Amino acid sequence: MKILLTGHRGFIGSNMLQALNGMEHEVDTFEWADGPCPGVIDYDWVIHMGAISSTTERDVDRVFTQNYDFSVGLFDDCKRFGVNLQYSSSASVYGLISTFNENAPPDPCTPYAWSKYLFERHHTRHQGGNTVQGFRYFNVYGPGEDHKGTQASPYHQFAKQARETGRIRVFEGSENYLRDFVPVQDVVAMHLRFLTRPVSGIFNVGTGKTRSFRQVAEQFGVPIDEIPMPENLKNSYQMYTCANMTRTYQALNG
Repeated sequence: MKILLTGHRGFIGSNMLQALNGMEHEVDTFEWADGPCPGVIDYDWVIHMGAISSTTERDVDRVFTQNYDFSVGLFDDCKRFGVNLQYSSSASVYGLISTFNENAPPDPCTPYAWSKYLFERHHTRHQGGNTVQGFRYFNVYGPGEDHKGTQASPYHQFAKQARETGRIRVFEGSENYLRDFVPVQDVVAMHLRFLTRPVSGIFNVGTGKTRSFRQVAEQFGVPIDEIPMPENLKNSYQMYTCANMTRTYQALNG
């Protein structure tokens, strides 16, 4: 297949590119800094992973220009020319309290989450003609996170702290913060499996299991210090995430 991949320099996108290069696909890439996006007409699939992924970014115009406006244009072009589309979304659209079922009412709490939800809304309202698959990632971790700084996964941040200082810092009450941590390799594998499934919709990508931040920190075997949660996170920090994978598995196995 001929595939256009956006966001190939990012964490998940770089892992996707590595996987695609190991298969018999013809792959072109696009990043914002590369200039105009190629036309989609000659591709079998577009895998759209390019986005501002920081959940603490407060420049709303910047977030919506890149995450929403560009995505809508790409979606509309794919629909016009019958090109199939996969795109990355986020479990942050569920908000602070949810059943984490794809049909649950969304409750985005940050500009990032809103940009993802509104693009999903465009997708579901304008679906037709081509296959479009949106993936709500849960808490992804793995190789390629070095550039993400404070937005890197707890796995990456804790490993770095343990290596550099011999100690790990966690937020107070971290034993109560439960997340669905999913390896990036599993995320990539899910994308690749769906390339062979002509089914459209929005699908969770997680494990369906949780671990606390404290449990993640304890696996590194170094002293753990508790610190207060920053004020800018208190109103948008998810206490619990756990993917309901029923729809995803039904789509793959149906």
